[in-house]
Amino acid sequence: MSWFKPFDKPQAAERQAPPTKKETGALGEKLAADFLKKQGYRILETNYRGGRLGEIDIIAIHKGELVFLEVRTKTGDSFGLPEESITYTKKRRLASLALYYLQSHRGLPESWRVDMVAVELDGGTGKAKRIEIIENALS
Repeated sequence: MSWFKPFDKPQAAERQAPPTKKETGALGEKLAADFLKKQGYRILETNYRGGRLGEIDIIAIHKGELVFLEVRTKTGDSFGLPEESITYTKKRRLASLALYYLQSHRGLPESWRVDMVAVELDGGTGKAKRIEIIENALS
């Protein structure tokens, strides 16, 4: 019997599937929350669901103002920048969610705004290339 076995080919290194949209979003939200804390934001809630209106990614207080934050994460710029991905409908829904939250919670600062956090990830490593807070994103 020969030592040569023609059917024993070395196995190619198994490739890991690219992250799903949900996984990319969750990573972006975690990176955004960590970044916001370093910038002095006090996070009150994450992934707040407002009934059928939808979800607010992060609710925080910054410099005495209540801030509702929408996190947009992209791994490449082939379909535009994260900040370009927010639609008119999404902006309206965020405003409705903010008002819903204000009506259902007491003891909050009177002043509030809706911001966006743009997160760009390196597609190969999954590390943040850019994190930017865009204040008053509904304007």
